[in-house]
Amino acid sequence: MPSLPLIPDSAPFSSEQRAWLNGFLAGMLSRAQGTPVPAPTAAAATLAPLTILFGSQTGTGEALAKRTAKAAGQRGFAATVMDLATLDLAKLGTEKNVLVITSTYGDGEPPDNARALHSALASAVVSPAASDGNRPLRSLRFSVCALGDTNYIQFCKCGQDFDAWLEQLGATRIAPRAECDLDYEEAYSTWLDTSLLALQAASPAATALIAPPVTAALARPESITFEDTGYCRNHPFPALLRSSLPLNAPGSAKQVQHIEFELGDSRLVYEAGDALGIYPHNCPALVSDVLGLLGCDGEEAVPAPDGSTASLRHALTERYDLGKPPAALVALLSRDQPQTGEPAPPLPIDPGAAGVLARPVTAPHHVVDLLATQRSRVAPTEFIQALKKIQPRLYSISSSPRAHAGSVHLTVGAVRYELDGRARKGVCSTFLADRSVPGQTRAGIFVHPNPAFRPPVNDGTAMIMVGPGTGIAPFRAFLHERKATGATGPNWLFFGDQRAATDFLYRDELTHLLREGVLTRLDTAFSRDQAEKIYVQHRMLEHATELYAWLEAGAHFYVCGDAARMARDVDAALHTLIERAGQKSPAEAAAYVQALRSTKRYARDVY
Repeated sequence: MPSLPLIPDSAPFSSEQRAWLNGFLAGMLSRAQGTPVPAPTAAAATLAPLTILFGSQTGTGEALAKRTAKAAGQRGFAATVMDLATLDLAKLGTEKNVLVITSTYGDGEPPDNARALHSALASAVVSPAASDGNRPLRSLRFSVCALGDTNYIQFCKCGQDFDAWLEQLGATRIAPRAECDLDYEEAYSTWLDTSLLALQAASPAATALIAPPVTAALARPESITFEDTGYCRNHPFPALLRSSLPLNAPGSAKQVQHIEFELGDSRLVYEAGDALGIYPHNCPALVSDVLGLLGCDGEEAVPAPDGSTASLRHALTERYDLGKPPAALVALLSRDQPQTGEPAPPLPIDPGAAGVLARPVTAPHHVVDLLATQRSRVAPTEFIQALKKIQPRLYSISSSPRAHAGSVHLTVGAVRYELDGRARKGVCSTFLADRSVPGQTRAGIFVHPNPAFRPPVNDGTAMIMVGPGTGIAPFRAFLHERKATGATGPNWLFFGDQRAATDFLYRDELTHLLREGVLTRLDTAFSRDQAEKIYVQHRMLEHATELYAWLEAGAHFYVCGDAARMARDVDAALHTLIERAGQKSPAEAAAYVQALRSTKRYARDVY
């Protein structure tokens, strides 16, 4: 099937004209094989309008919104894709048919571009007008696709909020909300089919133009992709690890590696600001522990996610997730448990199985924990079929395609901690840091576009970048990109970590970029180098007057790193410095920050 284009937002058309053209072109292309394409008619001009709204922090929601628009065009809709940041409650009230696709990040927070409308809906729901029966969205038909990660407690919280609040404000839900985990294809495709069918039933204009068979294939990557190469999330490129170099000096409490993959003949294309998806391998020691608890030797034949057959050891190493136990596994292992209300005693533990829990835990953190607390014995095939397939991990790319042709670089911090008496490892970070050998190891990779996180289009625009720890990754890419393109805009970086002597990542590179003038200013915060801990947000406040002057002159403000703590503290510091240096009230500072977001001058790559 040919690629289905969308009229770009920059084209010289109104939103209504662009919607009509999108739907008409999609309808023409979907009928091009085997069926004559009719000339435009009055019926075509009455394509049913459909607005697809996206909330996206790292680009997944936006990519799915564009795929949804193409599929909707094949069903007779004039589909328009809109960033949630461009809508307010009044404008939303003028819409008729809306599909919302939004992610959740951090502790149940909306993506940055959905924050303003999320807040407006929340306020409208509890306002006196709403309690008096005012329903400003009573003409709206909608459905929500919520994207999330079941490893987080507030799974799909933002999508749940939109779904509930739209209904409370009078909108009509035309299809149930979908809640999509990291492996979202099946749930998303089912939701899309259900939603478009319901909208077709309510929109005669849509079914009058074209009514193809209902099939989830319309939304799947095999039919419609947003990548320009054959390699994507469902078909990763087996990239060779070129190098893995430590970035910390001896004595550091951390392990951060500079990772480089060769792109070879993959034709993979990325931009500074994008992420790289990597399919990791589980730790061999963890796999051995799981096999011991199952009473298996690993040679048992089991089904792989793609329908092929693999050995149990290979399947557990490369194909299935051994993280948080899925509900299907909990149900499987509890089916033969005694119904006494008391927890079952732990399985006998092989003392030679290193690291296996020797006692029950209250809430199993990983699959191995659950196995260690159950007495059920399950067949390898049953066990495998109750697991989720392993998911790729996304890392901010730390290279520029113009400065580092033929390769892609990452800045990876190895995750290690102890919980319930067992040493834990980050699946992908330790795969890359400990178990990957340059020149020998290959890993499945793909490019995950993040169009909302890019250097300024205007080379003369200033950048302010806040990236402590591994959050420096995209800003290394930004700086090398600006050097390669000869950009003239000034660049200010805030970097922080624990100790300057051991944790000053890319120190030599940054010093060289300073000498060259590519990096205009560098402010550092090393928290453990003095009695009182100092972080990047403190440095921002120290230089509030100058930072505000940069913003007033049009600078773009970027943040990368931890969402739960650092990004919140940096955001609070940004509000505070605008109040102080700009002599604004808290409400005026909040409006100033929101204006930065709305004009794409405040971008965050947080996780």
